[in-house]
Amino acid sequence: MELKGKKVGIALTGSFCTFEKIFAELKNLVDAGADVYTIFSDASQQITSRFGNPEEFMKKAEDITGRKPILTIEDAEPIGPKSYLDILVIFPCTGNTTAKLANGITDTPVLMASKAHLRNNKPLVISISTNDGLGMNMKNIGLLLNAKNIYFVPFGQDNPEKKHNSLIAHTDKLIPTLEMALDGRQIQPIIEGF
Repeated sequence: MELKGKKVGIALTGSFCTFEKIFAELKNLVDAGADVYTIFSDASQQITSRFGNPEEFMKKAEDITGRKPILTIEDAEPIGPKSYLDILVIFPCTGNTTAKLANGITDTPVLMASKAHLRNNKPLVISISTNDGLGMNMKNIGLLLNAKNIYFVPFGQDNPEKKHNSLIAHTDKLIPTLEMALDGRQIQPIIEGF
């Protein structure tokens, strides 16, 4: 399904090393004609890292999408009753967010947006980025792989020699993943090497 005219939510969590790629894909979504809404987790709003500061990230998201990001649980909650997103992607989805989502914890704007969106039986896409994907978080990824209306951007080990448990999504596959998820299909293969 084409993304033109679709309302796409992009929920950013604290895997800051992926933000440069994420902002490139945000622009690609806007260029494809999608109506993009961003949601920032608490960590992505508060932590300054070697990759930049949250004020810059939030301004960049607003500049690309033309709308202010959603920053609070209260502002994310109406995504459910108003049902205004066609699809939502957690991009990037950290191990912390993965674990909370798999266990029904709703304590950040991103998790509230996800819960609110899923209640409408609409697709939620996970773009994984975690150093413990093949460790403690594998069970949570497994739960989400089997959950109704949840889809994954293809992912793989980004540095198997030095970070044995690390998994990261192929962010360049975001748009085809979203198009297929809107049709109720998981893009294949889910696991790809780098």
